[in-house]
Amino acid sequence: MAENIQAATDGNFESEVLSASKTQPVLVDFWAEWCRPCHMLAPTVAEVANEYAGKIKVMKLNVDEAMNSAGRYNIRGIPTILVFKDGQVVEQIVGAVPKDLITKAVDRHVG
Repeated sequence: MAENIQAATDGNFESEVLSASKTQPVLVDFWAEWCRPCHMLAPTVAEVANEYAGKIKVMKLNVDEAMNSAGRYNIRGIPTILVFKDGQVVEQIVGAVPKDLITKAVDRHVG
């Protein structure tokens, strides 16, 4: 995992995602080890994390390890990216999408 991407778990989701999103947007990449498109998307998420360092927080959540959090947000297909702001989901992107789709979604909530 890239140095500025943290792991989200069922145990830390409340503090690291929901509470943290009250001060800055939090992007959560829902993924799994067996998911080929997730691995294809990972470098893009890392680039976004680097480019928006200090402006957004980027987390990765393994759906096999954090089933409660994945279920809470009805994650049915992966990769799925959710952007949280003020404790709420404000953007949802499903699939291995181009970087500009992710940055446009993030730009709507930064600054």
